[in-house]
Amino acid sequence: MESQVTDTSEERTFQYQRTLPSLPVPALDESLKKYLDSVKPFLNQEEYQKTESIVKAFENGIGKELQQKLLERAKVKQNWLEEWWLNVAYLEARISTQIFHNFGGPGPYQEHYWPMKEGANIERGSIAVWHTLNFWELIRTEKLAVHRSGNMPLDMHQFRMLFCNCKIPGITRDSIVNYFRTESEGECPSHLIVLCRGRIFTFDAVHDGHILSPPEISRQLAYIQQRCCNEPEGQGLSALTSEERTRWAQTRDYLIHLDPRNLSLLEKIQSSVFTICLDEASPQATPENYTEVTKLALAGDPTVRWGDKSYNFIVFSNGLFGSLCDHAPFDAMVVVALCSYIDDKVIESEGRWKGSDKVRDIPWPEELVFSLDSKIQNDIADAKQRYYKQISDIQLVNYAFTSFGKSLIKKQKLHPDTFVQLALQLAYHKLHGHPASCYETAMTRRFYHGRTETMRPCTVEAVEWCKSMLDPDCTPRQRHHCLLKAVSKHNKLMKECENGKGFDRHLFGLLLVKDQSLPVPELFLDPAFSRSGGGGNFVLSTSLVGYTRVGGVVVPMVHHGYGFFYRIRDDRIVVACSSWISCSETDAEKLCKNLFQSFQDIIQLTATAQL
Repeated sequence: MESQVTDTSEERTFQYQRTLPSLPVPALDESLKKYLDSVKPFLNQEEYQKTESIVKAFENGIGKELQQKLLERAKVKQNWLEEWWLNVAYLEARISTQIFHNFGGPGPYQEHYWPMKEGANIERGSIAVWHTLNFWELIRTEKLAVHRSGNMPLDMHQFRMLFCNCKIPGITRDSIVNYFRTESEGECPSHLIVLCRGRIFTFDAVHDGHILSPPEISRQLAYIQQRCCNEPEGQGLSALTSEERTRWAQTRDYLIHLDPRNLSLLEKIQSSVFTICLDEASPQATPENYTEVTKLALAGDPTVRWGDKSYNFIVFSNGLFGSLCDHAPFDAMVVVALCSYIDDKVIESEGRWKGSDKVRDIPWPEELVFSLDSKIQNDIADAKQRYYKQISDIQLVNYAFTSFGKSLIKKQKLHPDTFVQLALQLAYHKLHGHPASCYETAMTRRFYHGRTETMRPCTVEAVEWCKSMLDPDCTPRQRHHCLLKAVSKHNKLMKECENGKGFDRHLFGLLLVKDQSLPVPELFLDPAFSRSGGGGNFVLSTSLVGYTRVGGVVVPMVHHGYGFFYRIRDDRIVVACSSWISCSETDAEKLCKNLFQSFQDIIQLTATAQL
């Protein structure tokens, strides 16, 4: 994907959408066979035999009926999973989605022309905002190149959800409002929202049919910054978006009934192209390295983040950047594409604006001031208190391993992603003394509205290899043989997942297609199901963010787990790892140290085997 990020072509961004194949329903026997294989590392022989009999009973009983229902659903829906996945995985969650579901990360721009420099935030922010608006226009005019896997076009639908998009809290289920329109579809909102010191401003990013230039954007942002520095802090209303979802929905309803104008102000925020967060209120908002900027991007000041917006662009006072994104409408690859585009443009222009400094006569930003009462003010204070308590429990590190990267790994005839995943299994095994259920994102975008499938890297073969590495009696030849088996299995499973033949989403569908009045099948109540990661219980929640300079992170899925995002460059591997401080079992720092040693161990093993 790296080479496709910034290309434009004659073909239109969304032209293949209608001709993409439907998401298939895998064969029941194949999915159950793969599931049984995936639980083996976590069960003794007696437990496995029990699970095996439960799975067989499911396959020969209720499973057949559920499979038939799923096949019927797939006949009338081009993607049988899409609606269920969006609702159950994201919109029905009642916890704080800003903390537990959103993903955040640093802008990569400090690696070249934009190192830290106090006071450069407005100038640099204006250039980055301008590039972001150009990316929005590429999608609007359908000139963003279609992503491909080989010659096969991939689904581009998620790019419609990046801009002019927002999640709305609901009492039992949230919803998504999307105001984005392509040029051929009609008018599209073109205003931006700027959050600064608890205050909310807006201005139009287009004037007389043209996107504002960086000097014009700079004028607008400088005006907002100056006002906020010289006047009292604002209401901090956006902190409410970090709340537990039902509580936020109730407060939002109350806010709307308090004054009808509040609704129009909320809609102004919801429909904006994206949110600019001028994060400068505290000394902590001047991050000095990737760990600090990543932590602040994911869990920074809630009064300058609108947690429900698809894309929050964060500008720190020292000229570094971050972003915070709602995970519900799209996956990380969308933001990777955007940030890579900006990165390439910054390099191309040497980080400077080389056009005209002329500023047209454009309207000044307008402040959005809500009508609040003491109840709402108390709710905001409570939301901030809860938020800061929760994020104080996050341990997060973002480190670069620079001894080698993709180039050397490929020389050893290993897939770079498989290399990192197996190293992670070994690192966890060393640190904790047992295998960990592991989720890795597999992309299913070759299908209509395809998003992700779960690939489970903790295979029997991976565990055998880990054991061989920790067994002093094993020879390098034996270890290398085990490694190759583990690599082969990982590559096979990943390919199957990407081709719509994974089993996790299939089991998810079989559970949801069940008549709600019927009992939950024993397969889903069996301890093996959750112990192996089912039902969102993966100890390692991992994702390859790509082969670009763009990184990110999420919090762990479970309290005793880790969130683990990584990016692989020719000369380095950069990993961002999170854990919960309140869990005495886990330590993100130690896991990374073990991981970096595991990288060296694998390379040494492959080099020795070739002698």
